[in-house]
Amino acid sequence: MDLRQLEFFSAVAGELNFTRAAERLTIAQSAVSAGVRSLEGDLGVELFDRSRRQIRLTSTGELLLPKVRAALDAVNEVRDVAQQSTQAITGSIVIGLMTSVTLVNVPRLLGLYRTGHPGVGVRLRAARRGSADLVDELSTGELDLAFLALSGSIPATLSAVPIASSPMVLVVPARHPLAASPGVDLAALAGEEFIDLPPGYASRQIVDDAFGAAGVDRRVMIEVSDIGTAAEYVSNGLGVALLPEFAAHTALNVRLVPVAHVPDFTVYLAASRKRHASAAVRAFVNLALSGE
Repeated sequence: MDLRQLEFFSAVAGELNFTRAAERLTIAQSAVSAGVRSLEGDLGVELFDRSRRQIRLTSTGELLLPKVRAALDAVNEVRDVAQQSTQAITGSIVIGLMTSVTLVNVPRLLGLYRTGHPGVGVRLRAARRGSADLVDELSTGELDLAFLALSGSIPATLSAVPIASSPMVLVVPARHPLAASPGVDLAALAGEEFIDLPPGYASRQIVDDAFGAAGVDRRVMIEVSDIGTAAEYVSNGLGVALLPEFAAHTALNVRLVPVAHVPDFTVYLAASRKRHASAAVRAFVNLALSGE
């Protein structure tokens, strides 16, 4: 049993797909499959149930996964101690992010980070079901860091620092009766048909919580999975939306109306409190918080 086998197992367990795990590791799928098979042979157990269309962890695999990820974290700690004498940071980090959320210039950050720390490999993973997905993957150790949004208080399992924010605005068609309004209350929107993201996405949770606190019911008629396209549905007369301003300011034939008693959409840089932050992770956090 070697370290690479453990890395393969952890990646496949995170993706539940050998092809996606290989892409995540930037290695051939055959090598990942062979590595996992070799690990199963060394341990004398099956780690994955391959009898179904989508693989899943066996009970033994579920039992071993937290131990394997803890072992990988321990190896990173050893690497950090060794690097303290050389000042050269190596290793890898996996960062989660939200699709179409442009409040943080992630490509620029990564470019600066790569220039300063060329020995660190960085992998990006887009959230499959919003910020709730990123919170879960931080907790399980699949991600080292994530740019995510939250509604309400920060979960106790996370360490999170606000990075950027955008006010939530009402997006209406240009000819809507509220288009010229200087501002609206949530009670005035009770009869509207809404376009929104599915549950699990932070902007959806912010709006649901605000309507719940105001005691106002609303009807979500269309759910879209990309915050960057929601305003286009409004411009085509399919309803109204409450969105972060950045996600709607370029949309055509709509008006953005201030709305009272809805918190801002805030992007946080978050990590799990349960995991040791490697030198590579700490260096990225320092860069992101430096404002460069």
